[in-house]
Amino acid sequence: MVVIRLARGGNKHRPYFSIVAADSHARRDGRFIEKIGFYNPVAPEGVEAVRIDKERVSYWTSVGAQLSPAVKKLVKSYN
Repeated sequence: MVVIRLARGGNKHRPYFSIVAADSHARRDGRFIEKIGFYNPVAPEGVEAVRIDKERVSYWTSVGAQLSPAVKKLVKSYN
C-alpha cells in the first residue's frame, strides 16, 4: 500500500520534513516514490514553512494512497 507521510531530514534540534509518497513497508526516511512537498516546523517568520502539491496529493489518493495523520492535518490547514 502507498502512504503519503513525512520523511525526516535536517540536523539535531532543527527538523525538516519532506512530504513523500512511499510504500508502507519502506523505512521512514528511506526509499520513496515521489516527493510531494515539504514542512519546516522551525521556519523563521516570513519564510515559507509548508509547501504541498495538492494536485499530486489528489492523484495519489485517487489511486488508493492513504494519508498519515500528520500529513492529513497539514493538507487540511494548507491554503
